[in-house]
Amino acid sequence: MQSNQLDYFPILMQMLLAVGFVVGTIIISGKLGPSRSSVNKDKNFESGIDSIGNARIPFSVKYFLVAILFVLFDVEVIFLYPWAINFQELGEQGMVKMFIFMSLLLVGFFYIIKKKALEWE
Repeated sequence: MQSNQLDYFPILMQMLLAVGFVVGTIIISGKLGPSRSSVNKDKNFESGIDSIGNARIPFSVKYFLVAILFVLFDVEVIFLYPWAINFQELGEQGMVKMFIFMSLLLVGFFYIIKKKALEWE
């Protein structure tokens, strides 16, 4: 199977078209859109209440840890769906591979529980 650089021309054209559309849209909307500035428009706005104090209040690391763990286990569930759809076609070998996958997932979950990463203080 031979391929030359001419085979990649449609991909290049589509990329250029997509990038050109995005850049063109941004430039045209900046030129055609209204651009009136005033003191009220340039003020910081948060729910109609003036800001008081420092905006850089540190969040607890637990919040980010729970968010990352949620994404991790959510992605793992996404891998279960194709396996469930093709369960009969995969046969015994697919079952063994999924058992290994789920075992590694449970080991990670028990490690998280052991480290008390999901407990709030």
